[in-house]
Amino acid sequence: MQTIPRTLCPTSLAVLLVWAAGPSTPAMRGADNAQAIAADSTDTKTTEFEVPPERLQQIGVTYAPVERGALQATVRVTGTVAVETRRRWEFVTRVEGYVHSLGVAAPGEGVAKGQVLAEIYSPDVTSTENEYIELLRMHDALGKGGPAATAEGISRLIASARARLGQWDVPQEVLAGLEASRKVPSYLTVVSPMDGTVESLGVNQGRHVVAGDPLVAIADLRSVWIWADFYQEDLPLLKEGLPVAVTSSAFPSEGFKGTIALVDPFISETKRTARVRIDAANPRMLLRPDMYVDVELVIEKPDCLSVPVEAVLPTGRHDIVFVDKGAGRLEPRFIEIGRKFGNRYEVSTGLAQGERVVSSANFLIDAESKIQGALKAW
Repeated sequence: MQTIPRTLCPTSLAVLLVWAAGPSTPAMRGADNAQAIAADSTDTKTTEFEVPPERLQQIGVTYAPVERGALQATVRVTGTVAVETRRRWEFVTRVEGYVHSLGVAAPGEGVAKGQVLAEIYSPDVTSTENEYIELLRMHDALGKGGPAATAEGISRLIASARARLGQWDVPQEVLAGLEASRKVPSYLTVVSPMDGTVESLGVNQGRHVVAGDPLVAIADLRSVWIWADFYQEDLPLLKEGLPVAVTSSAFPSEGFKGTIALVDPFISETKRTARVRIDAANPRMLLRPDMYVDVELVIEKPDCLSVPVEAVLPTGRHDIVFVDKGAGRLEPRFIEIGRKFGNRYEVSTGLAQGERVVSSANFLIDAESKIQGALKAW
């Protein structure tokens, strides 16, 4: 036996160790690497193995059939109530003037269709209405016997004045009253086009306003939108028209019905969810804007194979079940699973209807299969 001198430096010691290990060539190193890669590769081929029935009974093995039928899954998310934009109207002033009076006092107040919301004194509107009446009188005085060119010019002026008043939100009823009475009203009246609730009130009585200033916002809350966030794995299950159930902690005994109206195609960058719009009836106006609600959606898949969740043994790269072959014989089977529906997995491939799979003690069965070499690689 050779001894290594104690006075050798670390570099000399490393050289001697390489020499003691024997010669090494690139070809030999390549062969070693190939063997290592082959050993690490995963072989998905499986073979049957046998466990004595008394042993199966001892470790508590049970079985479940592979079934075909309808599966249901319940998805629960949170949502936020919002005003339906088609049921919201925001009034802004289109002329310069002064708020003479208000027909509503504060946000939250209910209004009826046709109710006066505000009266505005506008010198521009009053001047144009006077001009309109004078043009009507001139047209009447000219009669049918006047020059055609003059009558045509007056008609164009009347149409122009009428269009200008319409752009200032002068109601058609007021224009009809001007034609009938030939009297100019003192104020421009703003009326509500629908039943609803005052959402905001932007002015006070006596305030000077210019074009574009907000006056009153009205919202009809008898039907609302609910925006709910769904995770991306749930999106393939969603489609327009699906019914949903809505509940609120504010009204534990109340239930609300809605339907999916829109699935937003854009994913939130921060939450990784997609917004879904749900149309919900709200006849008693219990649901209020910005209120948090719970949304429950029941999704059904009509015809598919499935196994119990506990029958599937996940291994990371594969999902395995143990198929009962009778008389204690078991076959490890690689399968592809789909979505989880309650306590069952949808099975895409790997199993057939009527087969039986181990539904408990899978890890013990897996240990038996490894011992017997049924799985060539994991």
